[in-house]
Amino acid sequence: MRLLAISDNYIPAEFMRRGFDCLHEQGVQVEVRSWEQPTLIDLQQANLAIEQGGPNAVALPPELTAGIEAFEIICVQFCPLGEQVLKSATGLKAIGVLRGGTENVAVDWATQRGIAVLNTPGRNARAVAECTLGLILTEVRNLARGHAALKAGRWTREFPNRDFIPELNGRTVGLVGYGAVARLLAGYLQALGCRILAYDPYVQEDTSPVEMVDLERLLDQADVVSVHARLTEATRHLIGPAELERMKPTAVLVNTARSGLVDEQALIRVLKAGRLAGAALDVFDEEPLPDGHPLLELENVTLVPHLAGSTIDAFLNSPHLLAQHLRRMLAGEERLPIVNGVKPADELVSGTTGS
Repeated sequence: MRLLAISDNYIPAEFMRRGFDCLHEQGVQVEVRSWEQPTLIDLQQANLAIEQGGPNAVALPPELTAGIEAFEIICVQFCPLGEQVLKSATGLKAIGVLRGGTENVAVDWATQRGIAVLNTPGRNARAVAECTLGLILTEVRNLARGHAALKAGRWTREFPNRDFIPELNGRTVGLVGYGAVARLLAGYLQALGCRILAYDPYVQEDTSPVEMVDLERLLDQADVVSVHARLTEATRHLIGPAELERMKPTAVLVNTARSGLVDEQALIRVLKAGRLAGAALDVFDEEPLPDGHPLLELENVTLVPHLAGSTIDAFLNSPHLLAQHLRRMLAGEERLPIVNGVKPADELVSGTTGS
């Protein structure tokens, strides 16, 4: 059985080889190819194009897909696997994605072909949760603004929220989406003494000490609203003009998930009007932010360049985490992170194929 792992700027080839090395004992031959971009910014721009336009939005060089029909498993992080690529992969039985989102894969087409698509849930959840907590503190306590003022030679305490700078203890934080990132963040916030609300219509299990509420109540009561939902057609602009208007004028919005979950233009309008105390953003509709972008002109925002999930630990561990899911799949185990409901083909189970 053959597995093609496609590395990129964030997970280099050596990380891939090391992570998937454990599959050799199950008869899997691993080949690593590289989808390198000139810079990390180029990779982020390609990712944004895929996020907005789907997996066919970015073409792959022919040498990357040469002989692709010989592989039963393909594993990628950001590399797009569009319909045309998958049509050429005639022997493909499973796709592994080294992150939670699968927007770089033509999942619907893979489903029609009976190809199981696995993701790696929670692989950078701790990295994103820690960064989110940092952004909350940075925005409400003016840490970045204070730093920038001192670097510019100004000692100032005059900030947009100077009349209502809070402590997090006793404040209400609303989590929009309650997956792996939000659950970790909730633990950090609980340690700080926050009251925590969450909205997620798909969660069924016990969520204590977090109180599950509808979105309207969360927006009405939260001092901080942090977005952690998955971006789909149903959740695009989940936080739009009406939702922003429901928030307290002293509240802060934080987004380290996907830009499309928040109506960016509506957010800019309420921030300009002072209708919202502030926002902290790691993701944007256009990346990198162009010169003169309205967000760059605002005083009541904290902006970072899409770095929440980018830690050495997250990237090093991702191939290993996915390899463990693949080992269980090859052993015929169930409860796998399959996102499209396709049962792995019998040929993938150990002992039914040659090496």
